[in-house]
Formats: sequence, structure tokens, C-alpha cells
Amino acid sequence: MKVAVVGATGLVGGEMLKVLAERNFPVTELLPVASERSMGQEIEYQGKKYQIVSMDDAIAARPDVAIFSAGGGVSKEQAPRFAEVGTVVIDNSSAWRMDPTKKLVVPEINAKQLTPEDKIIANPNCSTIQMVLALHKLHEAFQIKRIVVSTYQSVTGTGKKAVDQLLEERAGQPASNPAYPHRIDLNVLPHIDVFEANGYTKEEMKMVNETKKILSDDSIQVTATAVRIPVMGGHSEALNVEFARDFALEEVYRILRATEGVEVVDEIAKNSYPMPKDAHGKDAVLVGRIRRDESQPRTLNLWVVADNLRKGAATNAVQIAEHMIKLGLLKA
Repeated sequence: MKVAVVGATGLVGGEMLKVLAERNFPVTELLPVASERSMGQEIEYQGKKYQIVSMDDAIAARPDVAIFSAGGGVSKEQAPRFAEVGTVVIDNSSAWRMDPTKKLVVPEINAKQLTPEDKIIANPNCSTIQMVLALHKLHEAFQIKRIVVSTYQSVTGTGKKAVDQLLEERAGQPASNPAYPHRIDLNVLPHIDVFEANGYTKEEMKMVNETKKILSDDSIQVTATAVRIPVMGGHSEALNVEFARDFALEEVYRILRATEGVEVVDEIAKNSYPMPKDAHGKDAVLVGRIRRDESQPRTLNLWVVADNLRKGAATNAVQIAEHMIKLGLLKA
């Protein structure tokens, strides 16, 4: 299969190449695409060197699938050009997520919605992916009414510039090209993406809107606070979930342990609970600190952690392509 990776030199692009190799995706020809300043560079994939190609050259090659991680502006402009030549585009930006004509896919939840007409498919926001994957089977069983979520998100979600800022500050140096308006080391920033007119950030509103679309339920109420913290292993989330129907904790554990892509890590007697350092490099969404909210009925507290570059981005995108092969929408 001819595969283009758009944004191949970025943090997520590099992870996508790694995941494609790890999962033995049937790549017969690789087209790594990056910005003009990367022209002439090479990347390595499965022991072979590949030269960065231009967007126009990649489109002319008519790849079977193009996995994008190059920002919303690039996706808006270039994804339709790939689609016009028959390429299936899986886009990791926010450009297409809330477009009513595009599918927003977490494969374990809604891959069956995909059809041959879907040429541009949206990969959800990283923090939304791990939350809905942990909750979708509980929603089927108990019907979610409301989610209150606070996130604790890795600097890798911003990109290399933010990682450099953290490492420079940690080394006692001023940030040479800061990604954030404030220091990030030894600090937390209740500010991810731009602020909107309602006082929430764009990241917070992504979680509100994408959750409803992925779970196909506009009745679910979501309120979010998104916070950036000085870690690099993955994103963490504290969830408070109110259900329409009551639950037994034993049933919650049973459902979560049976949920594809979820790993329950919850032995408080052994101080065992999900942490970013343990999620790093893993595809599973880790769930722990499972307990009933004693302040009101039918409400559950959960702690959810995942590697945002993997299941939150690269792995989810590759899994979409894998499911399209299984559904006969892509030919391996």
C-alpha cells in the first residue's frame, strides 16, 4: 500500500512512522511529506532512508492513504487535493472534526460508520479520545448524563517547541523560543489553545463537542477545564460522570476490564494507579482511582491516563486505516 505521512518530521509524524512499523502496516511505498524547510532531509523507516517529498509530488503519486499531522490550515488546503485523486485522508488536526459531512472516529467505538464515500476522516482530539474510550461502554450500560473533566496535559501535546521550553527551563536556562506565555517547569497553566468568547479555551470546547459527536448523543452534558503540566509521558484526566441509571462498582470494573483498548490499573493498597510515566509508549488507555461520588447519586469518579502521541494521535490514526482495510474500504 502506498502511504503518505504529512508532517513526517514533527513529533506526531515521527510517532506515526513508529506505529506504522510496529503494527506491520502493509506499506509498500512510503511518501514522507513535510514543509519546504525540510526539503532535502531524510527520515528512516524500517531501516531504510526516505527523502522528504513535496506536497505536490505526494499528490501526484496518488497514495492509497495519507495520514496528516501538519496543522489545521495545511489540512484544510491540502486534504481535499489528496481526496480528489482518490486518496483516503486521515487527519489529526481540528480542521474537519466538527464538519457534519466528515466522520470523527475512534475505531473501537464507531469505525463501522465508515463508508466508501469517506475520503477525509477526522482523528479526534487527544484528550477526547482517551476519555470517550474509557467511557463508551459505561455509557451503553448506564447512560451518561453529565461529565465534569479536568485534564493534566503533557507538553508534548503542544509539540517540539514546548518540549524544548520545558527542558531549557529545567536546565536553568531561559527559554530561547517559548511555546507558552509563562514558565512551564515547576508550574501549571490552566490555558490550552486560545480563549473563546464564553471564557473556555478551544481545547475545552473540543472535548464538549467531540464527545457528543463520537458517542452520537447530543444529550450528554460536558464541562471541561484543560491544564498544561510539566510532564512528557502523556495526558491525565480526572472524570466525574453522572449516569441516568445506577451502577454497582463491581459492574463498572467488569465493563472497563472488557473494554477494548482499556487497561484497569487500580490497586490502591499497592499504590497502583495510572501515571503518565507508565502510559508512555503504550497504546492502552489506563483507568484507575475508580470510586463512587459520595456527594450525589449515580455518579462515578475515574482517573484516566494515556500517551497523547500514541492512542491520542498516531495509533488512533493508524487503527482507522487498519479498520478500513478490514471493512474492505482500503486494499492492502
